Amino acid sequence: MPNPTQSDLHINQPLTNVSVAWIPNVKDYVCTQVFPEVPVQKQSDLFWKWSKSDWRRTDVVKRAPGTESAGVGWNYDTDTYFAHVYAVHRDIDDQVRANADSNFRLDSDSTKFITNQLLLKRELDWNAKYFQPNVWDTEYEGVSAGVGAGEFLQWNDAASDPIKDVQGWLIEFRLLTGLTPTKMVIGSEVMRQLKNHPDLIDRIKYTQKGVVTEDLISSLFGIQLLVSYASHTTVPRINGAREQDAAATYSFIADTKSALIVYTPDAPGLLTPAAGYTFIWNGYHAGNSQGIRIKQFRMEHIAADRIEGEMTYDQKVISADAGIFLKTVVA
Repeated sequence: MPNPTQSDLHINQPLTNVSVAWIPNVKDYVCTQVFPEVPVQKQSDLFWKWSKSDWRRTDVVKRAPGTESAGVGWNYDTDTYFAHVYAVHRDIDDQVRANADSNFRLDSDSTKFITNQLLLKRELDWNAKYFQPNVWDTEYEGVSAGVGAGEFLQWNDAASDPIKDVQGWLIEFRLLTGLTPTKMVIGSEVMRQLKNHPDLIDRIKYTQKGVVTEDLISSLFGIQLLVSYASHTTVPRINGAREQDAAATYSFIADTKSALIVYTPDAPGLLTPAAGYTFIWNGYHAGNSQGIRIKQFRMEHIAADRIEGEMTYDQKVISADAGIFLKTVVA
């Protein structure tokens, strides 16, 4: 064997400018893009809910000379929120810190990791709260054949008409609420089928790119489109990155074959209808409008620094009649 060998000349060390971390794209989390966030000073409180029908009816009558005008009023109710506090932490042991190479930015890396933990939790809760059947007053179900009441032909069928379906639902929405729905959230499989639907391809074939995109579908549907691509795994943490990754399976958080149409305002306000709100307890987090706080403090009894993250929120269905849920949109 010739001398010197390659291993004599170079000993492998971790690169200081390259590492691999599977950081999700925050844009894939739809929870902050659908419903407005409402900063609140108290963890729980009441808010007013006005009767919808009172605002859709007029009691104005012709006034005879010398008579009083017609009296009107409205009905109202109250609802409540409760902003729970969620927390998670990671400890950086003194021995680990002292022995870490320069490419490990333990504090900033831990902060990013903790923040993503919180955002992933909130996305999971959003889907469990809103992106489900039996939540909204109006539901439609896609079927493969024999379309009946409350049903439509699934969009993976070339004979289906997604544009006509959506535009019909938008008109129905306006009839029932007096509002124009603002956002439509769809699962990843629904998006895949839409991109390959012959009707949509035919509609855009003379555009500049001739490719079905989210923006083009939004313009054809007449509503802002959001696609839920966030995914997760439930594999428990075990020793060994390779072993853990080998055992992990992944799934999209949102039902890939469902969709949701809602009305949501640009910002919360008085006398402002909305399908849902996220109440953020910023009074607990010193005015933090996002309800997230990251703290670093000393844990002397275990000789470590702790990076701790907290998030406060209550995801609330405000008006169940301001949403339309679509089940099994595709087969």
